[in-house]
Amino acid sequence: MLHLFHKAGFPVGIAHCNFGLRGAESDGDEEFVEQLAQAYGFPFFAKHFDVKSFAKEKGISTQMAARDLRYQWFEMLRTTNGYTYSATAHHANDSLETTLLNLTRGTGLSGLHGISGINNHLIRPLLLATKEQILTYAQENALTWREDRSNASDDYKRNLIRHKVVPVLQQLNPSLESTFIHSSAKLSSADRLLKEMLDEWAKGVVVKEGEQVRISKAKIVLESEPGYRLWHILQDYGFAYAQVEKIIVGLNGISGRQFNSESYTLLIDRQDLILKNVAIAASDDEIKIEESQSEVYFAGRLISLYKKSRNSNDELPSNKSIVSINYDKLVFPLKIRKWEVGDSFRPLGMNGRRKKLSDLFVDLKMDRFAKEQVLVLLNGNGEVIWVVGVRLDERYKVHERTAHILQVVVS
Repeated sequence: MLHLFHKAGFPVGIAHCNFGLRGAESDGDEEFVEQLAQAYGFPFFAKHFDVKSFAKEKGISTQMAARDLRYQWFEMLRTTNGYTYSATAHHANDSLETTLLNLTRGTGLSGLHGISGINNHLIRPLLLATKEQILTYAQENALTWREDRSNASDDYKRNLIRHKVVPVLQQLNPSLESTFIHSSAKLSSADRLLKEMLDEWAKGVVVKEGEQVRISKAKIVLESEPGYRLWHILQDYGFAYAQVEKIIVGLNGISGRQFNSESYTLLIDRQDLILKNVAIAASDDEIKIEESQSEVYFAGRLISLYKKSRNSNDELPSNKSIVSINYDKLVFPLKIRKWEVGDSFRPLGMNGRRKKLSDLFVDLKMDRFAKEQVLVLLNGNGEVIWVVGVRLDERYKVHERTAHILQVVVS
Protein backbone atom coordinates (compact mmCIF):
# COMPACT_ATOMS: atom_id res chain seq x y z
CA MET A 1 0.00 0.00 0.00
CA LEU A 2 2.82 2.41 0.88
CA HIS A 3 4.57 1.64 -2.41
CA LEU A 4 1.38 2.43 -4.33
CA PHE A 5 0.86 5.67 -2.42
CA HIS A 6 4.45 6.67 -3.22
CA LYS A 7 4.03 5.89 -6.93
CA ALA A 8 0.78 7.89 -7.01
CA GLY A 9 2.47 10.87 -5.37
CA PHE A 10 0.15 10.97 -2.35
CA PRO A 11 1.48 12.94 0.66
CA VAL A 12 1.17 10.50 3.56
CA GLY A 13 2.54 9.90 7.02
CA ILE A 14 3.38 6.49 8.49
CA ALA A 15 2.09 5.47 11.92
CA HIS A 16 3.51 2.46 13.75
CA CYS A 17 2.17 0.94 16.98
CA ASN A 18 4.63 -0.97 19.15
CA PHE A 19 2.68 -3.12 21.59
CA GLY A 20 5.81 -4.83 22.88
CA LEU A 21 4.16 -8.26 22.84
CA ARG A 22 7.06 -9.98 21.02
CA GLY A 23 10.04 -8.31 22.68
CA ALA A 24 12.95 -7.76 20.30
CA GLU A 25 10.78 -8.69 17.30
CA SER A 26 8.40 -5.82 18.09
CA ASP A 27 11.33 -3.39 18.27
CA GLY A 28 12.67 -4.83 15.01
CA ASP A 29 9.32 -4.14 13.34
CA GLU A 30 9.44 -0.53 14.47
CA GLU A 31 13.00 -0.09 13.17
CA PHE A 32 12.04 -1.61 9.80
CA VAL A 33 9.03 0.70 9.37
CA GLU A 34 11.04 3.78 10.37
CA GLN A 35 13.71 2.96 7.80
CA LEU A 36 11.00 2.44 5.20
CA ALA A 37 9.53 5.85 5.98
CA GLN A 38 12.94 7.46 5.59
CA ALA A 39 13.50 5.73 2.27
CA TYR A 40 10.23 7.11 0.90
CA GLY A 41 10.68 10.49 2.56
CA PHE A 42 7.46 10.27 4.57
CA PRO A 43 6.92 11.53 8.16
CA PHE A 44 7.15 8.73 10.72
CA PHE A 45 5.10 8.45 13.93
CA ALA A 46 5.62 5.71 16.52
CA LYS A 47 4.02 5.01 19.88
CA HIS A 48 4.56 2.32 22.54
CA PHE A 49 1.48 0.93 24.30
CA ASP A 50 0.97 -1.08 27.50
CA VAL A 51 -1.69 -3.17 25.84
CA LYS A 52 -1.95 -5.82 28.58
CA SER A 53 -2.73 -3.25 31.27
CA PHE A 54 -5.32 -1.61 29.03
CA ALA A 55 -6.93 -5.00 28.29
CA LYS A 56 -7.13 -5.79 32.00
CA GLU A 57 -8.58 -2.38 32.83
CA LYS A 58 -11.30 -2.68 30.17
CA GLY A 59 -11.94 -6.40 30.69
CA ILE A 60 -11.30 -7.24 27.03
CA SER A 61 -8.94 -9.47 25.07
CA THR A 62 -5.41 -8.41 24.17
CA GLN A 63 -6.34 -8.37 20.48
CA MET A 64 -9.36 -6.17 21.07
CA ALA A 65 -7.35 -3.85 23.31
CA ALA A 66 -4.65 -3.47 20.66
CA ARG A 67 -7.31 -2.68 18.06
CA ASP A 68 -8.96 0.00 20.20
CA LEU A 69 -5.63 1.61 21.10
CA ARG A 70 -4.31 1.82 17.56
CA TYR A 71 -7.48 3.24 16.01
CA GLN A 72 -7.81 5.84 18.78
CA TRP A 73 -4.20 6.90 18.16
CA PHE A 74 -4.63 6.89 14.37
CA GLU A 75 -7.58 9.27 14.66
CA MET A 76 -5.66 11.56 17.02
CA LEU A 77 -2.73 11.67 14.56
CA ARG A 78 -5.06 12.32 11.64
CA THR A 79 -6.79 15.29 13.23
CA THR A 80 -3.72 16.90 14.82
CA ASN A 81 -1.60 16.61 11.66
CA GLY A 82 -4.21 17.63 9.11
CA TYR A 83 -4.55 14.30 7.28
CA THR A 84 -7.81 13.51 5.51
CA TYR A 85 -7.90 9.74 6.08
CA SER A 86 -6.33 6.93 8.03
CA ALA A 87 -5.55 3.99 5.72
CA THR A 88 -4.95 0.36 6.69
CA ALA A 89 -3.81 -2.42 4.36
CA HIS A 90 -6.56 -4.98 5.04
CA HIS A 91 -7.18 -7.20 2.03
CA ALA A 92 -9.91 -9.52 0.74
CA ASN A 93 -8.71 -12.50 2.80
CA ASP A 94 -8.93 -10.42 5.99
CA SER A 95 -12.51 -9.49 5.12
CA LEU A 96 -13.42 -13.13 4.40
CA GLU A 97 -11.98 -14.21 7.76
CA THR A 98 -13.95 -11.47 9.51
CA THR A 99 -17.20 -12.70 7.94
CA LEU A 100 -16.52 -16.30 9.00
CA LEU A 101 -15.58 -15.17 12.50
CA ASN A 102 -18.79 -13.10 12.74
CA LEU A 103 -20.81 -16.14 11.69
CA THR A 104 -19.38 -18.19 14.56
CA ARG A 105 -20.23 -15.45 17.05
CA GLY A 106 -23.67 -14.69 15.64
CA THR A 107 -24.25 -11.75 13.31
CA GLY A 108 -26.75 -9.73 11.38
CA LEU A 109 -26.60 -8.69 7.76
CA SER A 110 -23.91 -6.07 8.41
CA GLY A 111 -21.55 -8.75 9.72
CA LEU A 112 -21.84 -10.83 6.55
CA HIS A 113 -20.16 -8.42 4.16
CA GLY A 114 -16.92 -8.32 6.13
CA ILE A 115 -14.73 -5.26 6.53
CA SER A 116 -15.95 -1.93 5.16
CA GLY A 117 -13.81 -0.23 2.53
CA ILE A 118 -14.56 3.20 3.96
CA ASN A 119 -15.86 4.14 7.40
CA ASN A 120 -15.90 7.88 8.02
CA HIS A 121 -12.22 8.86 7.98
CA LEU A 122 -10.91 5.27 7.86
CA ILE A 123 -10.20 3.74 4.45
CA ARG A 124 -8.92 0.32 3.34
CA PRO A 125 -7.70 0.67 -0.28
CA LEU A 126 -6.54 -2.94 -0.71
CA LEU A 127 -9.82 -4.72 0.09
CA LEU A 128 -10.33 -5.60 -3.59
CA ALA A 129 -7.00 -7.46 -3.68
CA THR A 130 -6.35 -10.95 -2.35
CA LYS A 131 -3.36 -11.84 -0.23
CA GLU A 132 -1.90 -13.82 -3.14
CA GLN A 133 -2.18 -10.82 -5.47
CA ILE A 134 -0.46 -8.57 -2.91
CA LEU A 135 2.40 -11.03 -2.43
CA THR A 136 2.84 -11.32 -6.20
CA TYR A 137 2.98 -7.52 -6.50
CA ALA A 138 5.56 -7.30 -3.69
CA GLN A 139 7.76 -9.94 -5.32
CA GLU A 140 7.52 -8.35 -8.79
CA ASN A 141 8.57 -4.98 -7.34
CA ALA A 142 11.31 -6.40 -5.07
CA LEU A 143 9.56 -5.16 -1.93
CA THR A 144 10.67 -6.52 1.44
CA TRP A 145 8.44 -7.14 4.46
CA ARG A 146 8.44 -8.65 7.93
CA GLU A 147 6.27 -11.53 9.14
CA ASP A 148 4.64 -11.54 12.58
CA ARG A 149 5.41 -15.04 13.87
CA SER A 150 2.07 -15.10 15.75
CA ASN A 151 0.40 -15.37 12.31
CA ALA A 152 1.55 -18.98 12.15
CA SER A 153 -0.05 -19.89 15.49
CA ASP A 154 -3.53 -21.35 15.91
CA ASP A 155 -3.89 -19.80 19.38
CA TYR A 156 -6.05 -16.98 17.98
CA LYS A 157 -9.55 -17.61 16.60
CA ARG A 158 -8.84 -15.68 13.42
CA ASN A 159 -5.71 -17.74 12.75
CA LEU A 160 -7.65 -20.96 13.33
CA ILE A 161 -10.14 -19.90 10.65
CA ARG A 162 -7.29 -18.88 8.33
CA HIS A 163 -5.38 -22.15 8.68
CA LYS A 164 -8.14 -24.73 9.17
CA VAL A 165 -11.44 -23.45 7.76
CA VAL A 166 -10.52 -21.37 4.70
CA PRO A 167 -8.40 -24.15 3.06
CA VAL A 168 -11.41 -26.50 3.20
CA LEU A 169 -13.65 -23.86 1.62
CA GLN A 170 -11.02 -23.28 -1.07
CA GLN A 171 -11.20 -26.97 -1.94
CA LEU A 172 -14.93 -26.51 -2.56
CA ASN A 173 -14.37 -23.27 -4.50
CA PRO A 174 -10.83 -22.52 -5.77
CA SER A 175 -12.00 -18.97 -6.57
CA LEU A 176 -13.24 -18.42 -3.02
CA GLU A 177 -11.68 -14.97 -2.52
CA SER A 178 -12.95 -13.46 -5.79
CA THR A 179 -16.39 -15.01 -5.21
CA PHE A 180 -16.44 -13.48 -1.72
CA ILE A 181 -15.50 -10.03 -3.08
CA HIS A 182 -18.59 -10.07 -5.34
CA SER A 183 -20.84 -11.48 -2.59
CA SER A 184 -19.54 -8.91 -0.14
CA ALA A 185 -20.38 -6.06 -2.52
CA LYS A 186 -23.96 -7.34 -2.97
CA LEU A 187 -24.48 -7.88 0.76
CA SER A 188 -23.09 -4.43 1.52
CA SER A 189 -25.52 -2.87 -0.97
CA ALA A 190 -28.44 -4.84 0.48
CA ASP A 191 -27.47 -3.75 4.00
CA ARG A 192 -27.33 -0.07 3.02
CA LEU A 193 -30.68 -0.31 1.21
CA LEU A 194 -32.37 -2.02 4.18
CA LYS A 195 -30.99 0.57 6.59
CA GLU A 196 -32.28 3.41 4.40
CA MET A 197 -35.77 1.87 4.36
CA LEU A 198 -35.81 1.20 8.11
CA ASP A 199 -34.46 4.66 8.94
CA GLU A 200 -37.33 6.19 6.96
CA TRP A 201 -39.88 3.93 8.67
CA ALA A 202 -38.44 4.72 12.14
CA LYS A 203 -39.16 8.44 11.67
CA GLY A 204 -42.86 7.69 12.27
CA VAL A 205 -42.21 5.39 15.21
CA VAL A 206 -39.61 7.12 17.37
CA VAL A 207 -40.25 10.40 19.20
CA LYS A 208 -37.56 12.18 21.23
CA GLU A 209 -38.80 14.18 24.22
CA GLY A 210 -35.93 15.90 26.00
CA GLU A 211 -33.80 13.20 27.61
CA GLN A 212 -36.29 10.45 26.80
CA VAL A 213 -36.96 8.47 23.62
CA ARG A 214 -40.43 7.03 23.04
CA ILE A 215 -41.13 4.15 20.66
CA SER A 216 -44.74 3.37 19.75
CA LYS A 217 -45.67 -0.17 20.79
CA ALA A 218 -48.61 -0.30 18.38
CA LYS A 219 -46.48 0.69 15.40
CA ILE A 220 -44.02 -2.09 16.23
CA VAL A 221 -46.41 -5.00 16.75
CA LEU A 222 -48.53 -4.21 13.67
CA GLU A 223 -45.55 -4.48 11.30
CA SER A 224 -43.93 -7.52 9.71
CA GLU A 225 -40.74 -8.71 11.44
CA PRO A 226 -41.30 -6.56 14.56
CA GLY A 227 -38.20 -7.94 16.31
CA TYR A 228 -35.82 -6.94 13.55
CA ARG A 229 -37.45 -3.52 13.20
CA LEU A 230 -37.17 -2.86 16.93
CA TRP A 231 -33.55 -4.07 16.97
CA HIS A 232 -32.74 -1.63 14.17
CA ILE A 233 -33.80 1.14 16.55
CA LEU A 234 -32.43 -0.22 19.81
CA GLN A 235 -28.98 -1.34 18.64
CA ASP A 236 -27.90 2.32 18.65
CA TYR A 237 -28.72 2.36 22.37
CA GLY A 238 -26.59 -0.70 23.17
CA PHE A 239 -29.26 -3.41 23.24
CA ALA A 240 -28.41 -6.86 21.90
CA TYR A 241 -30.75 -8.82 19.64
CA ALA A 242 -31.33 -11.41 22.39
CA GLN A 243 -32.65 -8.64 24.64
CA VAL A 244 -34.90 -7.32 21.88
CA GLU A 245 -36.48 -10.77 21.53
CA LYS A 246 -37.42 -10.64 25.22
CA ILE A 247 -38.76 -7.10 24.87
CA ILE A 248 -41.00 -8.20 21.97
CA VAL A 249 -42.40 -11.02 24.13
CA GLY A 250 -43.07 -8.52 26.92
CA LEU A 251 -45.00 -6.03 24.74
CA ASN A 252 -48.30 -7.79 25.39
CA GLY A 253 -47.62 -8.29 29.08
CA ILE A 254 -48.10 -6.07 32.11
CA SER A 255 -46.49 -2.66 31.76
CA GLY A 256 -43.62 -1.69 34.04
CA ARG A 257 -41.05 -4.25 32.96
CA GLN A 258 -37.55 -2.84 32.50
CA PHE A 259 -34.53 -3.79 30.41
CA ASN A 260 -31.02 -2.38 30.55
CA SER A 261 -28.10 -1.87 28.23
CA GLU A 262 -24.80 -0.39 29.41
CA SER A 263 -26.07 3.17 29.12
CA TYR A 264 -29.86 3.02 28.75
CA THR A 265 -32.88 1.72 30.62
CA LEU A 266 -35.94 0.71 28.58
CA LEU A 267 -39.37 0.75 30.26
CA ILE A 268 -42.37 -1.03 28.74
CA ASP A 269 -45.15 1.47 29.41
CA ARG A 270 -48.82 1.30 28.42
CA GLN A 271 -48.51 2.81 24.96
CA ASP A 272 -44.79 3.24 24.41
CA LEU A 273 -41.36 1.85 25.03
CA ILE A 274 -39.51 4.58 26.92
CA LEU A 275 -35.73 4.88 26.77
CA LYS A 276 -33.79 6.89 29.31
CA ASN A 277 -30.06 7.51 29.46
CA VAL A 278 -28.73 6.46 32.81
CA ALA A 279 -25.38 6.83 34.56
CA ILE A 280 -23.99 3.31 34.66
CA ALA A 281 -22.30 2.42 37.90
CA ALA A 282 -18.52 2.28 37.81
CA SER A 283 -16.88 -1.06 38.48
CA ASP A 284 -16.37 -0.18 42.15
CA ASP A 285 -19.96 1.09 42.71
CA GLU A 286 -23.16 -0.82 43.37
CA ILE A 287 -26.51 -0.83 41.61
CA LYS A 288 -29.97 -1.52 42.98
CA ILE A 289 -32.31 -4.15 41.59
CA GLU A 290 -35.98 -3.30 42.05
CA GLU A 291 -38.61 -6.03 42.33
CA SER A 292 -40.10 -5.01 38.94
CA GLN A 293 -36.81 -5.34 37.07
CA SER A 294 -36.03 -8.40 35.00
CA GLU A 295 -32.56 -7.40 33.77
CA VAL A 296 -29.68 -5.24 34.88
CA TYR A 297 -26.28 -4.62 33.32
CA PHE A 298 -23.24 -4.36 35.59
CA ALA A 299 -19.48 -4.66 35.12
CA GLY A 300 -19.93 -5.86 31.55
CA ARG A 301 -22.34 -8.63 32.53
CA LEU A 302 -26.06 -9.07 31.92
CA ILE A 303 -27.98 -10.24 35.01
CA SER A 304 -31.44 -11.67 34.21
CA LEU A 305 -34.01 -12.37 36.93
CA TYR A 306 -37.01 -14.73 36.74
CA LYS A 307 -39.64 -15.16 39.48
CA LYS A 308 -41.27 -18.60 39.52
CA SER A 309 -43.72 -20.53 41.67
CA ARG A 310 -42.15 -23.49 43.43
CA ASN A 311 -43.08 -26.89 42.02
CA SER A 312 -41.65 -29.87 43.87
CA ASN A 313 -41.27 -31.75 40.57
CA ASP A 314 -39.18 -29.02 38.97
CA GLU A 315 -35.49 -29.59 38.54
CA LEU A 316 -33.55 -26.52 39.57
CA PRO A 317 -30.61 -25.83 37.25
CA SER A 318 -27.46 -24.96 39.13
CA ASN A 319 -24.11 -23.97 37.68
CA LYS A 320 -21.72 -21.03 37.82
CA SER A 321 -24.03 -18.78 35.83
CA ILE A 322 -27.44 -19.83 37.22
CA VAL A 323 -28.72 -19.90 40.79
CA SER A 324 -32.16 -20.51 42.35
CA ILE A 325 -32.94 -18.40 45.42
CA ASN A 326 -35.71 -18.57 48.04
CA TYR A 327 -37.78 -15.59 46.87
CA ASP A 328 -39.80 -15.42 50.11
CA LYS A 329 -36.71 -14.31 52.06
CA LEU A 330 -35.82 -11.42 49.79
CA VAL A 331 -36.09 -7.76 50.75
CA PHE A 332 -36.12 -5.39 47.78
CA PRO A 333 -34.31 -3.55 46.39
CA LEU A 334 -31.49 -6.06 46.07
CA LYS A 335 -28.00 -4.81 45.30
CA ILE A 336 -25.10 -6.06 43.23
CA ARG A 337 -21.50 -4.91 43.47
CA LYS A 338 -17.90 -6.05 43.45
CA TRP A 339 -16.94 -7.99 46.58
CA GLU A 340 -15.15 -6.08 49.32
CA VAL A 341 -12.63 -7.01 52.00
CA GLY A 342 -14.62 -7.90 55.12
CA ASP A 343 -17.56 -9.40 53.23
CA SER A 344 -18.77 -12.65 54.80
CA PHE A 345 -21.64 -15.07 54.38
CA ARG A 346 -22.80 -18.58 55.30
CA PRO A 347 -21.72 -20.84 52.43
CA LEU A 348 -24.19 -23.45 51.24
CA GLY A 349 -23.49 -26.81 52.83
CA MET A 350 -21.35 -25.50 55.72
CA ASN A 351 -23.99 -25.91 58.46
CA GLY A 352 -24.58 -22.22 58.78
CA ARG A 353 -21.02 -21.30 59.78
CA ARG A 354 -19.99 -17.80 58.71
CA LYS A 355 -17.00 -17.44 56.43
CA LYS A 356 -15.16 -14.45 55.02
CA LEU A 357 -15.12 -14.28 51.24
CA SER A 358 -11.37 -13.70 51.30
CA ASP A 359 -10.93 -17.02 53.14
CA LEU A 360 -13.25 -18.78 50.69
CA PHE A 361 -11.17 -17.54 47.76
CA VAL A 362 -8.02 -18.87 49.42
CA ASP A 363 -9.68 -22.28 49.89
CA LEU A 364 -10.70 -22.27 46.25
CA LYS A 365 -7.18 -21.20 45.20
CA MET A 366 -8.53 -18.34 43.14
CA ASP A 367 -5.90 -16.10 41.58
CA ARG A 368 -5.91 -12.33 41.99
CA PHE A 369 -7.32 -11.69 38.53
CA ALA A 370 -10.25 -14.04 39.16
CA LYS A 371 -10.97 -12.48 42.57
CA GLU A 372 -11.06 -8.99 41.08
CA GLN A 373 -13.98 -10.01 38.86
CA VAL A 374 -16.17 -11.54 41.60
CA LEU A 375 -19.56 -9.91 42.18
CA VAL A 376 -21.88 -10.34 45.15
CA LEU A 377 -25.67 -10.20 45.17
CA LEU A 378 -26.94 -8.58 48.38
CA ASN A 379 -30.35 -8.72 50.04
CA GLY A 380 -32.02 -5.47 51.05
CA ASN A 381 -30.98 -6.17 54.64
CA GLY A 382 -27.31 -6.21 53.61
CA GLU A 383 -26.78 -9.98 53.73
CA VAL A 384 -24.81 -11.67 50.95
CA ILE A 385 -27.22 -13.88 49.02
CA TRP A 386 -24.90 -15.18 46.32
CA VAL A 387 -21.21 -14.88 45.60
CA VAL A 388 -21.88 -14.77 41.87
CA GLY A 389 -20.55 -17.79 40.06
CA VAL A 390 -19.04 -19.20 43.27
CA ARG A 391 -21.43 -20.11 46.13
CA LEU A 392 -24.98 -19.47 47.38
CA ASP A 393 -25.64 -18.48 50.99
CA GLU A 394 -27.16 -21.31 53.06
CA ARG A 395 -29.96 -19.03 54.30
CA TYR A 396 -31.32 -18.46 50.78
CA LYS A 397 -31.39 -22.00 49.45
CA VAL A 398 -34.62 -23.43 48.05
CA HIS A 399 -36.23 -26.13 50.24
CA GLU A 400 -39.46 -28.11 50.17
CA ARG A 401 -41.43 -25.36 51.95
CA THR A 402 -40.31 -22.63 49.54
CA ALA A 403 -43.31 -21.13 47.73
CA HIS A 404 -41.55 -18.91 45.21
CA ILE A 405 -38.14 -18.91 43.54
CA LEU A 406 -36.00 -16.19 42.05
CA GLN A 407 -33.79 -17.62 39.35
CA VAL A 408 -30.78 -15.42 38.52
CA VAL A 409 -28.81 -15.92 35.30
CA VAL A 410 -25.51 -14.13 34.65
CA SER A 411 -24.12 -13.92 31.12
